[in-house]
Order: sequence, then C-alpha cells, then structure tokens
Amino acid sequence: MIDAYAIVGYCAASAMMVLMLMALAYSIVMPSPDRWSKNYFIIFFSLLTLCVSATFVSAILYGNPKYVEAERISCYIESVLISTLMPLPTILILHTCKEKLINSMLFRAVIALWIVYFIILEIGQFTNIFYIISSDGIFYRTSWFPLMLAPLVLIMLLNIASLIHRRKKLSKRYIIALLIYMIPLTIFVIIHAFIDIEMVLFLGVGICALSMYSLIVSDYIMQIIRQQHEIAHQRASVMALQMRPHFIYNTMMSIYYLCKQDADKAQQVTLDFTSYLRKNFTAIASEELVPFEEELEHARAYLAVEQTQHEDMLYVDYDTLHTDFSVPSLTLQPLVENAVKHSLDPNGDPLHIYVRTQQTDKASAIIVENNGLDYQPSNDNEPHIALANIRQRLQIMCKGELTIATREGGGTIVKVIIPST
Repeated sequence: MIDAYAIVGYCAASAMMVLMLMALAYSIVMPSPDRWSKNYFIIFFSLLTLCVSATFVSAILYGNPKYVEAERISCYIESVLISTLMPLPTILILHTCKEKLINSMLFRAVIALWIVYFIILEIGQFTNIFYIISSDGIFYRTSWFPLMLAPLVLIMLLNIASLIHRRKKLSKRYIIALLIYMIPLTIFVIIHAFIDIEMVLFLGVGICALSMYSLIVSDYIMQIIRQQHEIAHQRASVMALQMRPHFIYNTMMSIYYLCKQDADKAQQVTLDFTSYLRKNFTAIASEELVPFEEELEHARAYLAVEQTQHEDMLYVDYDTLHTDFSVPSLTLQPLVENAVKHSLDPNGDPLHIYVRTQQTDKASAIIVENNGLDYQPSNDNEPHIALANIRQRLQIMCKGELTIATREGGGTIVKVIIPST
C-alpha cells in the first residue's frame, strides 16, 4: 500500500517532469541569436529531465525485492545525472565572463573534484562503504555516505566563490539567477548527505530549474527590448535622413537671396543650417541618451532656419533654465518641426511656439506649446508616426512618457516627462 509520503513524492516528481519538459520545449523553440546559450539551456534541461526521470524510476523500484539490481542501476544513473548539475554553472559563469574553459583554474579544479566524485561513486558500486541496497530493495546509507557527496559540495562552494569574485563582469539578473541556483542546491545536498529525505533533492532540482527557466525568459525579454530599441533608433535615423526636400531647397534659396540683400544674415542662416545638419547626422549615430542642451541646440538651429523663411509668421519663446537632464536623441527637434509643419497657417495669424522645461522631485518635463492649427494625429498620418516613434524610444531608453493635448484657445501642447535617475 502506498503511503501519503510516497503519494506526495510521486506528485512532486510528476510536476517536476512537466516543468522540465516545458522548459526544454521552450529552450528548443526560443528564437535566440546566441547559439551557445540556446544549446546550453537545451542541454541543461535535457539533463534535468533525465535526472527527474531517473529519480522517478528509483522511487517506483524502491522496496521491491524483485528489482534490486534495477534499483541499483537506477540509483547509480541518478547519482551521475545529479552530479552534472554542479559543473554546469561553472561553464555558464566562465562563458558569460568570456573566459576560456581550457585556461581556467576554476574549471580545472571543478573537473578534478568531479573526477574524484566519480571515483568514489565507482567504489560505491562494488563495495558497501558508502551505501547498501538490501535484498528487499531498501536503500541504507553508511556513516561514510557524506564523504561521497563532499566533492559535489566543494564544486558548488567553488562556483559560489567564483561568482562573487566575478560579480562585476556579470549582469545583476545573472548573479541573482545563479545564486538562486547554487545556494539552495548546495544546502539541500548537505542536508541530503546526513538525512535520508529524497524530497530535499527534488526541491533543490526544482529551484535549479526555476532559476534557469527565469533566466532564459528574461534573456528573451531583453532580446525583444533590444530589438525594439534598435527598430526605434532605425526609425529615428530614417526620420533624420528624410529631411524635407522643399525645406532644404527653400533654405538654400533663402541663403542665395540673402547673400545680396543681407550678407550678415546669410552667414547666420548658413551657420544655423550647418548646425542643424550636423546635429541631424550626429543624432543618427547616437544610441544613448544625450544631454538636453544638445537637443535644445538642434531645435534652436532648426527653428532659426524656419524663422528666416517665414519671417513675421513664426515666433519662438524659450523658457529652458532647467537643462540638467538627458533625453534620447531626436526628441525635441521633431516636436518643434511637427509644430511648424502642421500648425503654421500661411493665411492665418503668426505661429507662436513656446519651448519650456520644468523640474520636479521625480522628473524633468519638456513642454512644446503652440497657438496654431490644432491637430490630433491619427494612426496613419505623419504626426502620429513621428510622435509614436518618440514615445517608443522614450519608454525604452529612459521610461519616459509623451502626451499630446489640445491647447485652450487653440493650438497643441506636447509634453515629455523624463523620470529622474
């Protein structure tokens, strides 16, 4: 008759098997540009699946006199498979730190201890020094049994020490996942060495599986975020390259006529246009946050050129005392360009654009306000695409936000919120 402890054990083993198979399937189908990591996790979860399978078989055979030899073989396979969990973190740590296995003293020490474990395990197969499987199929450990597991404990302690030593070379999520993997497993192996509770090992293996599963899921999420970041940056680069032909043409013609009418003004417009172009091309190459002062200079250069072309139809006011923060490149300039392109009415009143910054305890704000034509971007028009790209890059790069609202009395207000770091 199966007792309650055995039922709990079978249920735990079944749940573990399902978890391993799910993790293995996910590792196989998971798209990953890093072939090494994909293969590593496939091997890892394959070994865990075999380990749980061997433990499950041992539990079924346990205490049955008819299958003593089968139980002995199953226990041996289980011991071998569990031991493979110990060097795997070593390989992952060294690979992530870009250290070659063959040249690593840590790897050599781990392999040496692993060989010692196998020697002890082989001795245990032909003697009764470490454990005994009786004729009625009952597993008994001797006082020397902890010695058999000592090399595995030493491997894990070496891994924990090496992880702490190399913590500056590893990301925080890798450190946390590996510590969750190694510390509980080490504790459970030590407990298992002195107390015959099979569920302890199940718990340790389960925690190993969950920590590694969380790691591959987080890797996949980070991969998606990086791809979104790259796509958003590429879109911004395309925006910078797609300068309006008529804007360039009109600027060059303005400079041409000003050369005769007002040489000093022609020089200034040339400088402003050159600054605008330089900032555009610099923004294309920038994948990091840039100081707000640079974005402000870019917007000033653009608006100065536009003011030359529109003269009495475009006015700009700046209230930007707060500039001590950073933003993604091509954040402010596209906002003021949208205001000029979509709010300026050549047959209406002059367009006033107000560029302001504000500071609070938790964030910095950029406000671009105009009194021109009100526009509410739809999903397929140019303002929506530009603002959606800015909003996406703000969210990805600095957890920022962008909002757009109708201004009281006519016009549009666009507000960018940058959380303080």
